[in-house]
Amino acid sequence: MKIADIRKNAYSMPFVSPAYPRGPYHFVNREFFIITYRTDLDALRAIVPEPLTVNDPLVSFEFIKMPDSSGFGDYTESGQVINVIDADGKPASYTHMMFLDDLAPIAGGRELWGFPKKLAFPKLRIESDTLVGTLDYGPIRVATGTMGFKFQTLDIAQEQKKLSETPGYLLKIIPHVDGTPRICELVRYFSQNVTVHGAWTGPARLELFHHALAPIADLPVLEVVAAKHLMCDLTLGLGEVAFDYLA
Repeated sequence: MKIADIRKNAYSMPFVSPAYPRGPYHFVNREFFIITYRTDLDALRAIVPEPLTVNDPLVSFEFIKMPDSSGFGDYTESGQVINVIDADGKPASYTHMMFLDDLAPIAGGRELWGFPKKLAFPKLRIESDTLVGTLDYGPIRVATGTMGFKFQTLDIAQEQKKLSETPGYLLKIIPHVDGTPRICELVRYFSQNVTVHGAWTGPARLELFHHALAPIADLPVLEVVAAKHLMCDLTLGLGEVAFDYLA
């Protein structure tokens, strides 16, 4: 194998059978269940990386079902996203932890964007009149979210605008062969080509349970402030480096 061939074709591992194809990555009928809650402000400030800042102690716990994801297949994801202000003074989101059940999006999400993904077992389903999201790490339950199913409609145009215009931030870390960081960057990305098919809200509750390797309960639920259920299509845009910690 020639050096030129390696340079031309290298984008993921294993080289001869990459864990995921090249993008773009489009999602059809992507289903969100998002519970936004108030937590401890000092705990947030201790984990949100500069130059991002935190004004309001709000965290969104997300359960996401993706039945039709180009290159990634059919999988479910769950995790915590923190409301932040970016260096431009704009409202944004910072993804703190994510858990999902499919290797391809774990590998692609970590390698390309820096999504903080680990293997676990999230589920999103309807039980009678209730939307139910659960997250298990191995056999241990670490999160349960519930909401009344389609109690009240939300403004679809407004939800589509939020998904399209809110920047997302990630702390991407790729180690060198000696274990020191070779890449350490704050990455910014946007959702593109967003079409929201439906948006609803209802009464909601969220329980988080302590686990040594899934420490989501370190951001405790003090008050549930909002919840929503969305059905949409979107393209996950590739990222850009917003800040280089090694420069």
